[in-house]
Amino acid sequence: MSPRKWSREEIIENAEACDVRFIRLMFTDIFGVVKNVEIPRSQLEKALDGEMGFDGSSIDGFVRIEESDMFLIPDLDTWLVYNWNGEGGRVASLICDVDDQNHLSFLGDPRNNLKRVLNRLKDFGFTSFNLGPEPEFFLFKRDSNGNPSMNLNDHGGYFDLAPTDLGETCRRDIVLELEELGFEIEASHHENAPGQHEIDWKYSDALTAADNIQIFKLIVKTVALRHNLHATFMPKPIYGIAGSGMHFNVSLFTEEGNAFYDPNSDDQLSDIAHYFIGGLLKYAKGYTAIVNPTVNSYKRLVSGYEAPVYIAWSGQNRSPLVRIPAARGNSTRVEVRSVDPSANPYLALAALLAAGLKGIEDQIVPPHSVQRNIFDMTQDERSHEHIDRLPETLKEAIFEFENEPVILEAMGEHISRNFIEEKTIEYEAYQEQVTQWELEKYWNFY
Repeated sequence: MSPRKWSREEIIENAEACDVRFIRLMFTDIFGVVKNVEIPRSQLEKALDGEMGFDGSSIDGFVRIEESDMFLIPDLDTWLVYNWNGEGGRVASLICDVDDQNHLSFLGDPRNNLKRVLNRLKDFGFTSFNLGPEPEFFLFKRDSNGNPSMNLNDHGGYFDLAPTDLGETCRRDIVLELEELGFEIEASHHENAPGQHEIDWKYSDALTAADNIQIFKLIVKTVALRHNLHATFMPKPIYGIAGSGMHFNVSLFTEEGNAFYDPNSDDQLSDIAHYFIGGLLKYAKGYTAIVNPTVNSYKRLVSGYEAPVYIAWSGQNRSPLVRIPAARGNSTRVEVRSVDPSANPYLALAALLAAGLKGIEDQIVPPHSVQRNIFDMTQDERSHEHIDRLPETLKEAIFEFENEPVILEAMGEHISRNFIEEKTIEYEAYQEQVTQWELEKYWNFY
């Protein structure tokens, strides 16, 4: 969805013309959760002037109670009027940046942080960093009380049609809703696992793309609820079937066009593209905690389900971390396959861009591409090819993040400190749990 330019006056007029009664002032915490302050239309002008305050100490990872006053600064170009009515009237939204109590950009705001990293583009002569995401999600049935169950909505497989794909009607309604909001949908289909779906839309600049991911998740969950279904972006909700990824197709542009494309090279990739890939591979361990931020993320990153495990790159081969789709020209792009939908899109993009730009800055030449299925290679063969693997647990990923200055700098001190602290607590809490697997394995045995 490409944003149109809105002025303050146009938003006020549009809100009245569309009979908007409530506006959601939306922002994202460091863990990727969308928060909002809802206001009546009577407060819209105050919000547009950046005067809407809130208690930042109530948001995990933001600030302490003694410095809690913060302000929501709406990005006018994110104005959206939804097609449904809330309690008492039509609803619209604005995505906001967060200012601190002194009306300075808050360093713990993921959106502000992405803007900070994007500002480095001009130092390299780039005009934009673009993203086309491929988010996957599961649909589960709700029980007679309307609560989510663990019963999948269908038992279809990759590209299946109705009646096998019982989620088709829901998915179509999601697509229609997204198109009404301005998303340019390119494809939607049933994914490999039962109950799993994917909807793809046209790429856009990184900031807009991250905003769109957050809006997309809201629409998917809302429309699913109308169908008495529960949509989840949890990376691996069910053992034994594929998990959900959110592949990031990224590209860099200059005023001349796609900086990754070189029609005269053997693979039609520019030196810039190769250096960018080199950075992605070199700093992969360091940014894994950001793009795979939950304990559950690492249940997806295992062999046998097409999710990447090994740090390598290739063309059509889908087993490595980085893949280069066949399209060239302005469609030339680098696909990072490890990202999952629990990732905060603002932080994930900041981390990947920082890694890629460092690759360009240091002219990091990647190892040769791997054409074989890495999952079929022996450990000796992988060692011979110098193929390392991604972190296997959140604990390991946090350690790598803590010790990688390039990615720490991309997150900034505030976000890094709070992310590490909260994710360490999360992992330790997980470690203390006694799981059903342990009971089934050991209860009678010992």
